[in-house]
Amino acid sequence: MKKKIFILSFIILLIDQLSKIILDKVLILGKSIKIFDKFLYITKVYNDGISFSMLTGKRYLIIIISIIILVFLYFYLKKFKENKKNIIAFSLLIGGLLGNLIDRIIHGYVIDFIDFYIFNYNYPIFNIADVCICIGVFILLYSIYLGEDNENSSGRK
Repeated sequence: MKKKIFILSFIILLIDQLSKIILDKVLILGKSIKIFDKFLYITKVYNDGISFSMLTGKRYLIIIISIIILVFLYFYLKKFKENKKNIIAFSLLIGGLLGNLIDRIIHGYVIDFIDFYIFNYNYPIFNIADVCICIGVFILLYSIYLGEDNENSSGRK
Protein backbone atom coordinates (compact mmCIF):
# COMPACT_ATOMS: atom_id res chain seq x y z
CA MET A 1 0.00 0.00 0.00
CA LYS A 2 2.82 2.42 0.82
CA LYS A 3 4.30 2.22 -2.67
CA LYS A 4 0.95 3.04 -4.30
CA ILE A 5 0.40 5.93 -1.89
CA PHE A 6 3.91 7.25 -2.54
CA ILE A 7 3.40 7.20 -6.31
CA LEU A 8 -0.06 8.82 -6.20
CA SER A 9 1.08 11.41 -3.63
CA PHE A 10 3.99 12.32 -5.90
CA ILE A 11 1.64 12.76 -8.89
CA ILE A 12 -0.67 14.98 -6.83
CA LEU A 13 2.31 16.96 -5.56
CA LEU A 14 3.59 17.39 -9.11
CA ILE A 15 0.22 18.61 -10.43
CA ASP A 16 -0.13 21.02 -7.51
CA GLN A 17 3.38 22.45 -7.84
CA LEU A 18 3.21 22.77 -11.64
CA SER A 19 -0.13 24.60 -11.43
CA LYS A 20 1.29 27.03 -8.87
CA ILE A 21 4.52 27.63 -10.80
CA ILE A 22 2.70 28.27 -14.08
CA LEU A 23 0.00 30.49 -12.60
CA ASP A 24 2.52 32.41 -10.49
CA LYS A 25 4.44 33.28 -13.65
CA VAL A 26 1.48 34.23 -15.87
CA LEU A 27 -0.92 35.93 -13.45
CA ILE A 28 -0.64 39.32 -11.80
CA LEU A 29 -1.03 39.26 -8.02
CA GLY A 30 -4.62 40.11 -7.05
CA LYS A 31 -5.95 40.26 -10.64
CA SER A 32 -8.79 37.93 -11.64
CA ILE A 33 -9.49 36.05 -14.83
CA LYS A 34 -13.17 35.27 -15.32
CA ILE A 35 -13.93 31.64 -16.12
CA PHE A 36 -17.69 31.67 -15.35
CA ASP A 37 -19.13 35.11 -14.56
CA LYS A 38 -20.26 35.51 -10.94
CA PHE A 39 -19.11 31.96 -10.14
CA LEU A 40 -15.51 30.94 -10.95
CA TYR A 41 -12.40 33.07 -11.37
CA ILE A 42 -8.66 32.48 -11.34
CA THR A 43 -7.13 35.00 -8.94
CA LYS A 44 -3.54 34.83 -7.72
CA VAL A 45 -3.03 35.54 -4.04
CA TYR A 46 -0.28 34.72 -1.59
CA ASN A 47 -1.58 33.18 1.62
CA ASP A 48 0.70 33.06 4.64
CA GLY A 49 -2.00 31.53 6.87
CA ILE A 50 -4.22 28.48 6.60
CA SER A 51 -7.93 28.13 5.84
CA PHE A 52 -10.00 31.26 6.36
CA SER A 53 -6.83 33.27 7.20
CA MET A 54 -6.27 31.42 10.46
CA LEU A 55 -2.69 31.45 11.79
CA THR A 56 -1.73 34.29 9.46
CA GLY A 57 1.92 35.15 9.96
CA LYS A 58 2.65 31.92 11.85
CA ARG A 59 4.77 30.32 9.12
CA TYR A 60 6.96 28.16 11.34
CA LEU A 61 4.06 26.95 13.45
CA ILE A 62 2.18 25.91 10.29
CA ILE A 63 5.30 24.12 8.99
CA ILE A 64 5.72 22.24 12.29
CA ILE A 65 2.02 21.29 12.40
CA SER A 66 2.20 20.08 8.77
CA ILE A 67 5.22 17.90 9.49
CA ILE A 68 3.56 16.44 12.59
CA ILE A 69 0.43 15.62 10.57
CA LEU A 70 2.52 13.97 7.83
CA VAL A 71 4.35 11.81 10.40
CA PHE A 72 1.05 10.92 12.05
CA LEU A 73 -0.46 9.94 8.67
CA TYR A 74 2.57 7.82 7.82
CA PHE A 75 2.19 5.74 10.97
CA TYR A 76 -1.62 5.80 10.92
CA LEU A 77 -1.95 4.47 7.37
CA LYS A 78 -0.59 1.10 8.49
CA LYS A 79 -3.76 0.56 10.52
CA PHE A 80 -6.10 1.02 7.57
CA LYS A 81 -7.29 -1.75 5.29
CA GLU A 82 -5.58 -1.75 1.94
CA ASN A 83 -8.28 -0.77 -0.53
CA LYS A 84 -8.66 1.82 -3.29
CA LYS A 85 -10.58 4.24 -1.11
CA ASN A 86 -7.93 4.34 1.60
CA ILE A 87 -5.07 4.52 -0.88
CA ILE A 88 -6.73 7.49 -2.59
CA ALA A 89 -7.52 9.19 0.74
CA PHE A 90 -3.96 8.97 2.06
CA SER A 91 -2.49 9.94 -1.32
CA LEU A 92 -4.67 13.05 -1.54
CA LEU A 93 -3.84 14.06 2.03
CA ILE A 94 -0.11 13.47 1.77
CA GLY A 95 0.25 14.99 -1.70
CA GLY A 96 -1.78 18.06 -0.71
CA LEU A 97 0.03 18.56 2.59
CA LEU A 98 3.42 18.24 0.88
CA GLY A 99 2.39 20.70 -1.84
CA ASN A 100 1.49 23.42 0.63
CA LEU A 101 4.41 22.56 2.93
CA ILE A 102 6.91 23.02 0.08
CA ASP A 103 5.41 26.44 -0.70
CA ARG A 104 5.64 27.52 2.93
CA ILE A 105 9.25 26.38 3.24
CA ILE A 106 10.41 27.90 -0.08
CA HIS A 107 8.28 31.06 -0.34
CA GLY A 108 6.93 31.63 3.16
CA TYR A 109 3.38 31.49 1.78
CA VAL A 110 1.08 29.33 -0.33
CA ILE A 111 0.03 30.35 -3.83
CA ASP A 112 -3.77 30.23 -4.07
CA PHE A 113 -5.76 30.83 -7.25
CA ILE A 114 -9.17 29.08 -7.36
CA ASP A 115 -11.73 31.79 -6.62
CA PHE A 116 -15.43 30.87 -6.24
CA TYR A 117 -18.47 33.06 -5.71
CA ILE A 118 -21.34 31.05 -4.27
CA PHE A 119 -24.66 32.89 -3.77
CA ASN A 120 -22.80 36.22 -3.93
CA TYR A 121 -20.35 35.04 -1.24
CA ASN A 122 -16.71 35.17 -2.29
CA TYR A 123 -15.39 31.91 -0.87
CA PRO A 124 -11.74 32.09 0.34
CA ILE A 125 -9.33 31.51 -2.55
CA PHE A 126 -7.64 28.11 -2.52
CA ASN A 127 -5.43 25.80 -4.61
CA ILE A 128 -5.26 22.20 -5.84
CA ALA A 129 -3.46 21.02 -2.68
CA ASP A 130 -6.31 22.41 -0.56
CA VAL A 131 -8.87 20.53 -2.67
CA CYS A 132 -6.89 17.31 -2.29
CA ILE A 133 -6.61 17.74 1.48
CA CYS A 134 -10.35 18.34 1.87
CA ILE A 135 -11.35 15.38 -0.31
CA GLY A 136 -8.76 13.17 1.41
CA VAL A 137 -10.09 14.09 4.88
CA PHE A 138 -13.67 13.40 3.77
CA ILE A 139 -12.76 9.97 2.33
CA LEU A 140 -10.68 9.10 5.40
CA LEU A 141 -13.53 10.04 7.76
CA TYR A 142 -15.89 7.92 5.66
CA SER A 143 -13.46 4.99 5.90
CA ILE A 144 -13.34 5.40 9.66
CA TYR A 145 -17.15 5.48 9.75
CA LEU A 146 -17.20 2.22 7.77
CA GLY A 147 -14.71 0.68 10.18
CA GLU A 148 -11.95 0.45 7.58
CA ASP A 149 -9.43 2.11 9.88
CA ASN A 150 -8.69 -1.21 11.50
CA GLU A 151 -7.00 -3.82 9.35
CA ASN A 152 -8.50 -6.58 11.49
CA SER A 153 -12.12 -5.39 11.47
CA SER A 154 -14.71 -6.57 8.99
CA GLY A 155 -16.14 -3.07 8.64
CA ARG A 156 -19.60 -1.65 9.37
CA LYS A 157 -22.48 -3.69 8.03
